[in-house]
Amino acid sequence: MVAITLPDGSVRTFEGSPNGAEIAQAIGAGLAKSALAMTLDGTLCDLSTPITRDAKVAIVTAKSVEALELMRHDAAHVMAQAVQELYPGTQVTIGPAIENGFYYDFARDTPFTLDDLPKIEARMKEIVARDLPIVREEWPRAKAIEHFKKIGEFYKAELIGAIPAGEVVTIYRQGDWLDLCRGPHLPSTGKLGTAFKLMKVAGAYWRGDSKNAMLSRIYGTAWANEKDLAAYLTMLEEAEKRDHRRLGREMDLFHFQEEAPGAAFWHPKGWTVFRTLVDYMRRRQEAAGYVEINTPEVMDRALWVTSGHWDTFRENMFFTQTEDERVFAIKPMNCPGGIQVFKQGIKSYRDLPLRMAEFGKVHRYEPSGALHGLMRVRAFTQDDAHIFCTLDEMEAECRQVVELILDIYKDFGFDSVRIKFSDRPAKRIGDDATWDKLEAALKGALDHMGHPYTLNPGEGAFYGPKLEFVLRDAIGRDWQCGTLQVDMNLTERFDVNYVAPDGAKHRPVMLHRALFGSLERFTGILIEHYAGRLPAWLAPVQAVVATITQEGDDFAREVETALRRAGLRVEADRRNEKIDLKVREHSLKKVPAILVVGKREAENRTVALRRLGGAKQEILALDQAIATLAREALPPDRVGTP
Repeated sequence: MVAITLPDGSVRTFEGSPNGAEIAQAIGAGLAKSALAMTLDGTLCDLSTPITRDAKVAIVTAKSVEALELMRHDAAHVMAQAVQELYPGTQVTIGPAIENGFYYDFARDTPFTLDDLPKIEARMKEIVARDLPIVREEWPRAKAIEHFKKIGEFYKAELIGAIPAGEVVTIYRQGDWLDLCRGPHLPSTGKLGTAFKLMKVAGAYWRGDSKNAMLSRIYGTAWANEKDLAAYLTMLEEAEKRDHRRLGREMDLFHFQEEAPGAAFWHPKGWTVFRTLVDYMRRRQEAAGYVEINTPEVMDRALWVTSGHWDTFRENMFFTQTEDERVFAIKPMNCPGGIQVFKQGIKSYRDLPLRMAEFGKVHRYEPSGALHGLMRVRAFTQDDAHIFCTLDEMEAECRQVVELILDIYKDFGFDSVRIKFSDRPAKRIGDDATWDKLEAALKGALDHMGHPYTLNPGEGAFYGPKLEFVLRDAIGRDWQCGTLQVDMNLTERFDVNYVAPDGAKHRPVMLHRALFGSLERFTGILIEHYAGRLPAWLAPVQAVVATITQEGDDFAREVETALRRAGLRVEADRRNEKIDLKVREHSLKKVPAILVVGKREAENRTVALRRLGGAKQEILALDQAIATLAREALPPDRVGTP
């Protein structure tokens, strides 16, 4: 007898070795019909897997959290089968599930094009309609290699040859079609449904190595139902409209060019937004007790050897050698520089906690194909800070940082923030006892504040565990921005001390903290979150004074001067053009307010105020309009201040 514990805590016993399908059937016909897979003691398995011991079992349906990745993996297999049916001789290589979908890489003489996708998608739906059973088989390694070589699948044969000795070689069969795969999979192709769509084609090197053959990759998306698919496609349409690269051109904010890949050329208006973010953050940090420092961008290799970056991060660093044979690195992180500032002079426990902020420019190598506007760059500015404190102060400092981060995000309209806790990675410095202390402090801070968090196993920094703060934007996309890391390893490696009340030297704890993260990336996120319609306080141009006729020019100059004196960023448009054209052009540039003036307005000392996106205009006295716009342009941290 096998005892099966179900999610509700109930226990059922079965003769022999039941599988998931039999357990689902025993629970009810409805569950048996909707069952896709099962979790066996927490591990996702095929429904057909026999259970030979007492275990905890949960049946996975389309509503389960595990279902989407499973369905996307099956969609990749169905796509591969469709391709090989339509284009005989095409070799399949690797096809995983990915975020929001799946892809498969194919080897063929002629790469796929977008024109091929409707045909492949139609064949996929035919395969789903066939409701082919999906069967797991275990093959001897030699038999599997021989089979795939015989049918011309040399990439699959290579993959099988790379499987470690002693590991089972598993094959999944869909009707007459089969593929090498670890699984698990759905019981049949019919369970996949038709809530999928092929999206794009791309080139991809075999095993990601540019020395290998170029393959043809097809990307697709798959969802549990048609409603979710439609919502995702609508979101993509909206995301395209909000693309910060396009809006950056339209609003004249920044550009990129091949002579400096991954580095932004900021135009005056874009730099205004950037500086406004920095000014806001400076005020928030000063109010929170931070001092600001600045450290060199180029430092000797020796610092990076001591920090551990040379051994753990060197492939992401830019470095050079001078004529005197000294090796220098362009800093990928600000931490070693901050430590050098702390080490100047003797520090007492009375100096702690010492919160040192730095808007540090860092450079990291990213592959050319990964670069994406402001979102993925090689040169960026971190709103970094390093907090030096005692062990007793560590948890309280963590709480203050968490409170500051969440409050700042609210100022930018991000109320939905998720926190991820990342513990020790495999590649790290420091002993386990130190890591135990650091991880306990971070968890303790969150538990004390009552903030829920999810675990991100093994994703901590090489010197300490971290929290990641994930924002959800206006169209439902998630962005990882701020981070908090606790560290006692770098202070050990750099021999950092403070004098305790007993006169002895002690190691401080070092908190690494970024609020926006990368200012470049955060700017891109804001542009897309607001679809370019930045809040008035952030807008590069907060108001435009536009004339109807030349008779309003003198008054327009007076209005412009008054707005500037009120602290507003303003431009004047006195061109001899129709007012409708002026309004349209400045609206495309996302200017929040347009003040229209003509002969009548000059005589009455009024302005016609038009809001971005508004269909109507409001006639206001000049003083009233200036007071209104000045109030609306106040940064959120200054609202309510005298």
